[in-house]
Amino acid sequence: MSSPAHLLETLRKYWGYDSFRPMQENIVGSLLQGHDTCVVMPTGGGKSLCYQLPAVLTNRTTVVISPLIALMQDQVAQLGQMGIPAALVNSTLTSSEQSKIIARAREGQYRLLYLSPERLARADTVGWLQGVPISFFAIDEAHCISEWGHEFRPEYRQLNRLRAHFPDRPIAGFTASATRRVRHDILHQLQLRNADKYIASFHRSNLRYVVKECDAVSQLQFLERALRNCPEGNIIVYAPTIARVEQTVDWLEEQGISAVAYHGQMETDARRRNQERWMSDEVRVLVGTIAFGLGINKASVRAVLHLSLPKSVEQYYQEAGRAGRDGKPADCLLLWQKRDAGLLAHFIEQVTDPAEKDRSWQRYHEIRRFAEVRECRHRQICLHFGETPKWTTCQACDICGSQPEWLSVPVQPVRRRRRVVLTANVAEKTKAIEPVVRCSEDEELREYLREWRRKIAKEQGIAAFVVMHDTSLDGLCRVKPRTLPELLGISGFGVRKVDLYGKQILQALEQFRKGMRATASTEQKVSPAVETLRLLLEGRSFEEIAKLRGRQLSTVMTTVAALVEAGELEFSSQWMAPEKQAQIETICEKVGLNALRPIKDALPETVTFDEIKLVVARLRWEAAAKDSSSKTA
Repeated sequence: MSSPAHLLETLRKYWGYDSFRPMQENIVGSLLQGHDTCVVMPTGGGKSLCYQLPAVLTNRTTVVISPLIALMQDQVAQLGQMGIPAALVNSTLTSSEQSKIIARAREGQYRLLYLSPERLARADTVGWLQGVPISFFAIDEAHCISEWGHEFRPEYRQLNRLRAHFPDRPIAGFTASATRRVRHDILHQLQLRNADKYIASFHRSNLRYVVKECDAVSQLQFLERALRNCPEGNIIVYAPTIARVEQTVDWLEEQGISAVAYHGQMETDARRRNQERWMSDEVRVLVGTIAFGLGINKASVRAVLHLSLPKSVEQYYQEAGRAGRDGKPADCLLLWQKRDAGLLAHFIEQVTDPAEKDRSWQRYHEIRRFAEVRECRHRQICLHFGETPKWTTCQACDICGSQPEWLSVPVQPVRRRRRVVLTANVAEKTKAIEPVVRCSEDEELREYLREWRRKIAKEQGIAAFVVMHDTSLDGLCRVKPRTLPELLGISGFGVRKVDLYGKQILQALEQFRKGMRATASTEQKVSPAVETLRLLLEGRSFEEIAKLRGRQLSTVMTTVAALVEAGELEFSSQWMAPEKQAQIETICEKVGLNALRPIKDALPETVTFDEIKLVVARLRWEAAAKDSSSKTA
């Protein structure tokens, strides 16, 4: 067992931190003593350090089970930057690469070895792992093992074999969002023996929870207000579907707000590129599905917005909790519509397993209660996870009187018809949200160092946060070191990090003192509608436009329909067969043009929503034009 002094020395040497966060030292101690351990710690609490530090202090290998390849890759890259030997085995590697890593692992060359639960379930994996000198197993996102968990993954169930195959090796489960019932299930499924349990408070006092029921029009207005009233830091917007992600990004671009998309159907390179642009502060706003966020190590997220009702309180807590990891105030805004609840109910009814359906309905009623009941949001969350606060009011949620002033201003009615002015200067439409302009040298230095970090990361082919965390960057701006020992005194700069980048950082700081500044970006974006129209005029098909713009076909069709309805694009008879167009028109005469669902329900299944959108857009434009003519006659 290492002494407290030795633990702090190792923490300082590799991570560049002078002290532990709450519970970290005790958790590290439990693992070094060989105890089974269960850790429930909020997002941003420093869970990964709890198993990485004891891994460094042993002469054996810690095996980490993690659900996402990207997360494993980032952690291995970070450990490599710190001088800690680590590797992963997954499908992204060739057979020969995997064989080399396995051979080195059997020789004990790695302190940490990352595997997915699917990889561990393979019979051949267990075989070669039994030849690896293992210290202990760390199960990340352990709530995935429980059917009561909001992200249950059947592959995790097979982790209960670890005890049988490795009876003398300690097992540790880590999660950020587990109710009391899920915690008991983790202990049972992993067969933890007399486990040391560490349950942190679920109260994130620096977060402000605000819940607002709205309709489709007001939701977009509130979203725009929220983004424009958040002048600093990064923002995450969660949308419920891939189509909504892309439509929201396009809509924000039309409002002059730069944003990038993230969802599971994007090509891997594009998804990774968008994430890295957001992580390195090139773009402040990321709109994603729930596929985004797991393992994201971004301290300066100032707002997380949801555009639909999450499927559970646990999911909301985990996603909203990605805000304010630096401990500074941050907003968590849930903008939901009644139809969200209907959609959740619809999907629950599709579940065939009776037990899972019951669990889904329970989660449904819990999230509805959280959104609708007029009780302190923080207290509701704590009680949900089995924690009973001594306080009854938090002063940090809308129920307790804390909400943004802009949220109470009534939304303005908008005309249904949207007009895209193609003759306008494109640059006027593509202004990004900018941080509040400051004349301070500190802000100029921060942007200069961000640019330096992006350049180094691009040269090395790694994520910007692997080079330097936001908190370390803030420390540089505050201390402005002139020597390597001064740099070592900044949180996040261990010996290895200073060896790698110390001289370059000091040189960059000296150049800044001599007048060097960040290069202003000259990139100009064309609005989605303008770009789509341009491609149409080139004779591109809808499918080609979707591929060229990196969008789903339905997103492109929505943009085209908007252009038709605005009168900026003439409906083409080549878009569909005349008889199909006539079918849609006949039904529209009967049920009206207000909603697409009744039209779809009255038509054969061979008629798509996209085709309906186009015809309805033309009919709405014609009706509006006729109405306008009658008024001016």
